[in-house]
Amino acid sequence: MAYALDKAATVLCLHGGQAQAATVSTRVKVGGQYVCLQSTQHTISGCPFMTGSNPMPCVTAQWTSSATRVKAEQQAVLFTDSQAVCTPNGTGVNIVVSQLRVKVR
Repeated sequence: MAYALDKAATVLCLHGGQAQAATVSTRVKVGGQYVCLQSTQHTISGCPFMTGSNPMPCVTAQWTSSATRVKAEQQAVLFTDSQAVCTPNGTGVNIVVSQLRVKVR
């Protein structure tokens, strides 16, 4: 089971940086928070990632997978099983906390 991802969800890059939704649906809410869509970009702050002596922190996360049958504003909705890729280093994200009211099987 996967739960819908909303603006208040806790999303972290794989290095522990905090990801915040930059844009969300402006019409559909889940538990009082707007839902995230596949086009939602997350801005990441506090990523400590280093390659050798060169800093290469995650800056943004773009979603590569989303719901296939659930849409809001004609765009696919993100769920806790959705995947994202961080730039510039290509790592993923962890969805730590999400709402628990809307789910798909």
